[in-house]
Amino acid sequence: MTNKRVYNFSAGPSQLPLEVLETARDQMLNYEGSGMSVMEMSHRSSTYQKIFDDTKATLKRLMNIPDNYKILFLHGGATQQFGAVALNLMDKGRADYVVTGNFSKKAAQEAAKFGDVHIAYDGKDNNYTHIPTQDELDIRGDIDYVHICQNNTIYGTEWNYVPDTKGAPLVADMSSDILSRPVDVSRYGVIYAGAQKNMGIAGLGVVIIREDLIKPHKENIQVLAEYDTMADKDSMYNTPPAYAIYVLGLVLKWVEKQGGLEEMEKRNIKKAALLQDYLDQSDFYIYETEKGSRSRMNVAFKTPNKDLDAKFVKESIEAGMTNLKGHRAVGGIRASIYNAMPYEGVEYLLQFMKKFEEENR
Repeated sequence: MTNKRVYNFSAGPSQLPLEVLETARDQMLNYEGSGMSVMEMSHRSSTYQKIFDDTKATLKRLMNIPDNYKILFLHGGATQQFGAVALNLMDKGRADYVVTGNFSKKAAQEAAKFGDVHIAYDGKDNNYTHIPTQDELDIRGDIDYVHICQNNTIYGTEWNYVPDTKGAPLVADMSSDILSRPVDVSRYGVIYAGAQKNMGIAGLGVVIIREDLIKPHKENIQVLAEYDTMADKDSMYNTPPAYAIYVLGLVLKWVEKQGGLEEMEKRNIKKAALLQDYLDQSDFYIYETEKGSRSRMNVAFKTPNKDLDAKFVKESIEAGMTNLKGHRAVGGIRASIYNAMPYEGVEYLLQFMKKFEEENR
């Protein structure tokens, strides 16, 4: 065990800003003179209601969310929304899904339980190293919505444009790049995200939904999946993920203090370029993700063989880093460099990579 904090490159749950952790620590036993922790607090209390309201207001302000959108704080992270989106939006029973990785595939599989799901693009033939161009999308007419996963943590790809959906609402899973750059929310019908990658801790799902898409729910769906019910009850039909919402509020305040999403984007461009430029010039590391499709949040690469991949991971842990092992589906190495990862952490990783390359040629 170490007495020092490590550089945590986990894809999620991910590294949190140190300032957020310190605030949570300082408020753990007695939140602002309440005599109790937020963990112990009734979600119906005025003290907690202020935490909840402030968190929503800060998110709306940071993302410039229009007034005709609702913000929901729900249980189950992003995965819960794979089914909830289909159950709430499939009026015609038809939706198109763009499969650019593992989680968009899982979302399509879940939605197919409830209606006619058409795969408008599937990147499996190129091993999900490419985000499709508009011309590559086979989007049907007369559908309820088009679904994309905006950033793919496993394969390290990210959409760099908003696709034309031929008038259908665009639904985007933004779990791993939300808050990393400004987004024109008005171009989406629904944005949803699990909090544990770039917003906070596990257990919370954030849904941003245009009001006209909130319709009377079907009779045979679970109450916690009913967008109209959850909107009417302001996400408090039952006890919400109260502590996770509190931590989200701390993260949002930290982002705002840093300069907002414009500043986050500048930092993320700089961090990603430092690592990706080195990988491009290296003849040791293998970096297959196409330029133009690359994620600023997750950089996936390999050494020349699996034995060296394992050695890289082992030695990186000894050097004070963690969670650089690639996803089990693809192996290799993966560095997740979300908002909370400082530039110095990427510099430290790069120094280690150069040394590892020199010693293992």
